[in-house]
Amino acid sequence: MIEVQRIDDGNPLGFEVVVREGKGETRHRVTMSEAGSRQLTAGKHTPERCIEAAFRFLLDREPKESILARFDISVISRYFPEFEQELPGYLSAGQEDSRSGKRGAS
Repeated sequence: MIEVQRIDDGNPLGFEVVVREGKGETRHRVTMSEAGSRQLTAGKHTPERCIEAAFRFLLDREPKESILARFDISVISRYFPEFEQELPGYLSAGQEDSRSGKRGAS
C-alpha cells in the first residue's frame, strides 16, 4: 500500500510517502514543483496521484528499501529514463487497486 500525504504547499510541493509491503514499511520525503506536476500529468491528475503513480512505477522496478529516503521527483528519470514515457499508464491504471492496497497493472 502506498500512502501519500502533502506536507508542504510551497513550491516545490512536499510529500511524505509511506510504502507498506509484506511485514515492513518505508518512509520517504518527496518534492515536486507545481510545473513538474502539470507536465507529468498533463494537468489531469492531482500532485498526490502523480506521486502515488511514480511510486508504483518505482516498485515495479526495485524493492521499497531501495527507493531513496529523500528525493525530488525529477531524479527518477536519471535512474529510469523511461519514467516520463511510462508514467501516463500508471496514472490511468490502478486507481481502484491503489485504494485497496494492491498495485495496479500497467
